[in-house]
Amino acid sequence: MADSAPKVAEAEREEPADVLDEKVDALVKLIQKSKHFIVCTGAGVSTSAGIADFRGPNGVWTLRAQGKQAHNRKSTLQTIPTPTHMALVELQNHGILSYLINFRAVSTYKKSIHDHRTGRNCAICGGILLDTIINFGENLFEEPLRLARKHAATADLCLVLGSSLTVSPSNEIPETVGRRRGAKLIICNLQSTPIDHLTSIRIFTKTDNLLTRVMAKLDLPIPSFILRRRLAIQIETGEDKRQQLTVRGIDVDGTPATFLQSVRLDYSRRVVRSEPFVFNLRCPEPGTQMKLELEFMGHYNEPNLEVQYSYEDGSNTEAHYLLEYNPNDGNWVVTQSETPCLDDSARNEVTENEKVVIDLTND
Repeated sequence: MADSAPKVAEAEREEPADVLDEKVDALVKLIQKSKHFIVCTGAGVSTSAGIADFRGPNGVWTLRAQGKQAHNRKSTLQTIPTPTHMALVELQNHGILSYLINFRAVSTYKKSIHDHRTGRNCAICGGILLDTIINFGENLFEEPLRLARKHAATADLCLVLGSSLTVSPSNEIPETVGRRRGAKLIICNLQSTPIDHLTSIRIFTKTDNLLTRVMAKLDLPIPSFILRRRLAIQIETGEDKRQQLTVRGIDVDGTPATFLQSVRLDYSRRVVRSEPFVFNLRCPEPGTQMKLELEFMGHYNEPNLEVQYSYEDGSNTEAHYLLEYNPNDGNWVVTQSETPCLDDSARNEVTENEKVVIDLTND
């Protein structure tokens, strides 16, 4: 990958607006007619968020081939999804985008649930956590790759966004579509790719520019990014009748999520600064209102948030909160529920019907 990049990258190209508009019209018609539409994304979909690509003029591999190091790279934990990311989410939500597969573990498409830090041990059971990140030199997971190939074999439309399509086996997915009779392959990338000759439409523009136009033609809004956190607060009574209040972050599937830096209970001088966030209580009366101040990691400059927990009589009382933060206006919205604020689709592993994104970000 890195050693295959030239010292001088191919020049990037952008088409005139009138040419682009004609191609957008043609693409929109294909999307509207499609019965099985898949998308493949590369590093180019994230450059407008401040994340460097790999083979562009200032890409990571290009600079490395020149003996240089990339500078001023923005942390992926501080980036906000681009219009391309949010447009793809909206297309998926409307059932227009049939299948999405993510070959990368930390996906910007669902960043609101994946951008927290994860420690080496589970905050609940203490067991060792195993990541699902595909590091350089590691093979792709077999099941996502199998599903990607399966859907490439049945897709009637494949759109590639921001990828040089030089890394195998990821690049085989769009190539499969391009070689199938009756299927259409569209590539949007600022540089050429090895399979441009297989395309029905070849577009040279930034992915944000393309998706903004496509969404306008489809009369669909591109939603704003909202950071979503899920919180559980529980009081447990032990055999010795002592009570403990525990505050923990949870992910969409109920697994532990680390996004809190500290927690403070309003009538306690003690600030808990590490997991597990536990407070010992002195037999609170039923109906007692407790205020907790949450301090976050601050990747989005999110301010501290105060949540209120009402203790009800019972040996184990748990409340769940959905915390939604808008980076644009700096405001939190808190929704409390008796049941976990979880995403049912996230409870299971990748299945035949799950929508995933084919992410070729090593390109």
